[in-house]
Amino acid sequence: MNCKSIAVWLMLVTLGVSFGCLAPPEPPSLAGRWNATVTVNDVDVPFVFEITQEVSSLGGMFFNGDLLIESTGGQLDNGGVVIEFDQYGTRLEANYIDGRLEGQYLRGVRAPYPFRAQPAVAIESTNVTSPSIAGVWIIPTESSKGEKAWRFIVRQTGAEVSGAILRVDGDTGNLTGRYRDGTFVMSHFSGARPLLLEVTPQDDGSLLLVQNGQRELVAFPSEGPAAMTLPSPTDPSQFTTVRDSEEPFQFDFPDLEGRMVSHDDARFAGKVVLVSITGSWCPNCHDEAPFLSGLYKTYQAQGLEIVALSFEEQEQLADPTRLRAFIERYGLDYTFLLAGVPDDVSAKVPQAVNLNAFPTTFILGRDGRVRAVHAGFPSPASGSFYTETLEEMTSQIETLLAEPTPAV
Repeated sequence: MNCKSIAVWLMLVTLGVSFGCLAPPEPPSLAGRWNATVTVNDVDVPFVFEITQEVSSLGGMFFNGDLLIESTGGQLDNGGVVIEFDQYGTRLEANYIDGRLEGQYLRGVRAPYPFRAQPAVAIESTNVTSPSIAGVWIIPTESSKGEKAWRFIVRQTGAEVSGAILRVDGDTGNLTGRYRDGTFVMSHFSGARPLLLEVTPQDDGSLLLVQNGQRELVAFPSEGPAAMTLPSPTDPSQFTTVRDSEEPFQFDFPDLEGRMVSHDDARFAGKVVLVSITGSWCPNCHDEAPFLSGLYKTYQAQGLEIVALSFEEQEQLADPTRLRAFIERYGLDYTFLLAGVPDDVSAKVPQAVNLNAFPTTFILGRDGRVRAVHAGFPSPASGSFYTETLEEMTSQIETLLAEPTPAV
C-alpha cells in the first residue's frame, strides 16, 4: 500500500467507514477483581469475581471463603467475555461497556442469571461500632425435608462477618458481608447457591434473618436460655437409614462407558465400600468431592473402594459432559455410575429410608452391610461442624478397615 492509499484508508476510518476484515476493538486488560452481582428473582446478589488474562485467553474465579472455584476455559470473543465452568455446566457471557461488564450467567437448561460487574475498589475501613453476632445460632423452621431447625454459624471481625446456614443436606456456602445502618448484609455466589441474607439484631437478643428479600427467619443463641425450648437441628448421621441392616447393600448401574457395575463384582469383595449418592448439579456434592478424593488416595491400598451413584438430569445421562468435567476437576479416581435422574433416587435405592438429601453417603463394612449413613455434607464455612464431619467419617472408615475380611 503506497502513501496515497494509506491516506485514503485513514480518511475512511476517520469517517466511520467499516471494513469487514477489521475486528472490533478489544477492551483493555480485564485482569483483576470485580465487584459483581447476579440477579435472582429480582434480587441482586453481590459477590467478588476475579479475571485472569493472557492476550485473548481468559480465566475466571469465584470465591467460597478460602476455596477457589476456577474456570475451565475462557476467551475474548468479538470484544465480549466468555468464561466457562464445565464442572458446573455453566458459562459467563458478558460485554465490556464503558468500563463495566454486562451479560448473563448461563446454566444449561435452567434460566440464566443476569450478570453485572465493575472493577473492585477497596472498601475504606470505618470506625462503625457493630454489635457482636459471632457464634452458633439456632433457627426454628419447618423444611421440606422434615427438619425442625437449622444452624446459623457466624464469624466476626469488627464490622465484617462471614458464616453459613447449615441444613441437613449441607450449607449455603460461605456468606460474607459487613454491618451498616443497623443490619449485617451478607451474600454468597460461587457459581451456585446465590443468597442475599440480611441479619438484624433484635432487642430480645435474637436475630431477624431475611433471605433474598423475602423469607423471614429468626435465630436464637444456641447457648442462651431460649435454646432450651427450641427443637434440635437434625443429626445427619440419623436422618437416612436402611430397611434391613442385615441385608448387604445392592447396586447395579452402568458406568460412563456403558458397562454394568454391580455390588457383587469381584472388585468390591471383602472391601470397605463407601457409596456416595451424588450429582454434578449439586453444590454440596462439590463440597464433598475433595474429601472423598483424599479418602480414596489414602485408604485404597488398605481395602477401601468408593462408588458414586450419580443422579443427573436426563440430558446429562445421555451425554455426561458436566459429570466428566466434575470428575476431572476434583481428580476423582473412583467408580462413577449413572444411576438415574434425581427424582428417581428413592426408587433406584429402595433399601434406603428417607433418602432425600444430596449428597448422602453409605459406609459398608467388608461384609457389604451398611454400618453408617451420613446425609449431606458441610463446607468449610460451617467451621467445627465441617471438621467434625471429616473426623467422624474418617474414623468410621479406619475402624471398618481394621476388621478382618470375612471368610468366603
